[in-house]
Amino acid sequence: VDLATMAGLQPAGVLCEILHDDGTMARLPELMRFRKKHGLRICTIQSLIAHRRMREKLVEREQIVKMPTDYGDFDLHLYRSKLDGSHHLALVKGNISPNKPTLVRVHSECLTGDVFGSRRCDCGNQLHAALCQISEEGDGVLVYMRQEGRGIGLAAKIHAYKLQEEGLDTVEANARLGFPMDLRDYGLGAQILIDLGVRQFRFLTNNPKKVIGLEGYGIQMIEQVPIRSRPNPHNEKYLETKKQKMGHLL
Repeated sequence: VDLATMAGLQPAGVLCEILHDDGTMARLPELMRFRKKHGLRICTIQSLIAHRRMREKLVEREQIVKMPTDYGDFDLHLYRSKLDGSHHLALVKGNISPNKPTLVRVHSECLTGDVFGSRRCDCGNQLHAALCQISEEGDGVLVYMRQEGRGIGLAAKIHAYKLQEEGLDTVEANARLGFPMDLRDYGLGAQILIDLGVRQFRFLTNNPKKVIGLEGYGIQMIEQVPIRSRPNPHNEKYLETKKQKMGHLL
């Protein structure tokens, strides 16, 4: 239906499966060969989603309120995703100009770390360090993305914690539960930054993959600014796994 709509046609579609002789459904590699043999065009659902995210505005700002914090006064912007209705937040300090690199942090929700101060991760420390750095800068944005547990959700994250108590690291625990090591998507975060007027940014992150996720939407990173957090006995293995298996710069 999305493809028909983008083509300016009636929003309708037909589902048709291509089967092997034994009745099993053909997968993408077989479909690619079928396409080549018969001179057909093919488009994946993943490609459609990527196209929409690059060319359509998929977030809308619903509200702005004043937000006094321990780190000074911010404006809190409430955004809603047009894809799934989920809500995300942006804390904005000072004035944002497209002609000046903005100090930016894109932070994924971590209830246990951000709210309860869990020492199993460094999420809470990074959140508060980013707010402190933005406050000292005078101008900046913290985008708070509702993608708990690197995108797997709160319940799955707690199950992953139990597996970590049994000896697995954070990547192995995700795999045991049937998840990739990171399911987060920063496309909506990029669209929020663009809506706020950010075109160039200094990025508060230790994760190089976030840079790729944002720059693909036409905003330019000028500098990667590390966030330092002090390890503790409860998160040393977690931080080492992020460094060795996930490419974080720690």
